[in-house]
Amino acid sequence: MTTVRSVPTGRPAPQEHAPYYGKYIALVPEDDALAALEHQWIEAAAFLRTIPEAKGDHRYAPEKWSIKEVLGHLADGERIFSYRALRFARKDQTPLPGFEENDYVPAGSFGRITVADLIGNWEAVRRATLTFYRGLEPEAWTRIGTANQQAISVRALAFVIAGHGAHHLEILKTRYL
Repeated sequence: MTTVRSVPTGRPAPQEHAPYYGKYIALVPEDDALAALEHQWIEAAAFLRTIPEAKGDHRYAPEKWSIKEVLGHLADGERIFSYRALRFARKDQTPLPGFEENDYVPAGSFGRITVADLIGNWEAVRRATLTFYRGLEPEAWTRIGTANQQAISVRALAFVIAGHGAHHLEILKTRYL
């Protein structure tokens, strides 16, 4: 039997995140981050499964990531944001470093992986993210830690994950397909 815990509703306050993340948080229409992550998973998975393998290496412009690289980046970014949330939810106050997405993507060698496997990877990461957030005690959502020399709450990270996903999914729809 799964225990459903109440979660703080509402959007993160400005002091819960660096201004940079406001652009991602603004892309999340829901005031409940968990609901946003769940809805996005269902809708995104259906959309992503329509991407043909033959389009996997497509870039909408020279020097831009391929569709496969965008999919790999989605999973990498969510893993990193979720890891930060885990550390802060567990009261770990160790400052965490930033990450450079433009170094991670080439190092991921995503071009050698099928579109289907990259989508499956992202879905597995999202499943783990949801399981993690569903298990949090209410007070854990508002805990704050430091990542990339900026304060951010566990709740804000959930909104960032959803908004980052929304950002890249929109780019896939409008520029790639």
